[in-house]
Amino acid sequence: MKTIIKISLFAMLTLCSFNTLLAQDAVVANPNPEALFTSSNAKLHKNKQVAYHIVKDLLECNHWELASKYIAKDYIQHNPNAANGLDAVVKFFTEIIKVKPTPIPEKMKTKVVSVVAEGDLVTVAYVSTQKTKSDPSKTYTTTWFDQWRIVNGKATEHWDGALLMN
Repeated sequence: MKTIIKISLFAMLTLCSFNTLLAQDAVVANPNPEALFTSSNAKLHKNKQVAYHIVKDLLECNHWELASKYIAKDYIQHNPNAANGLDAVVKFFTEIIKVKPTPIPEKMKTKVVSVVAEGDLVTVAYVSTQKTKSDPSKTYTTTWFDQWRIVNGKATEHWDGALLMN
């Protein structure tokens, strides 16, 4: 009997701990994301601005006709769903995902949490809202990231947390 009580108590404590983990604080976007894409260091500022335009003009507003302004021809892609090269990443968004351009706003709508630049790397973290597996009517927030290597004013390499789509 004592063993059953101990096991039941352990199970309750474990469940309570698990539920506490699910009751996390929501990930919150910065109210002024444009400010995150600036730096007093000229090189870091320039690199952050390339990332800013990739996020706003390309990823948010789907103006992939502008991609050559911000992405190098020999772009290295670490996302398992898109091939290397400028042409391949443009094709991925315009022909595979089939995004359609929208007007580019003065201020971005993307929910950005942070932007970190060091050397030739810029990492952008975003709010990501996901459905819970146990109850798809419920959601939680976590973060998504994109990281680019910026060389001579263009992204030459990209990393993110993407998993294979198929």
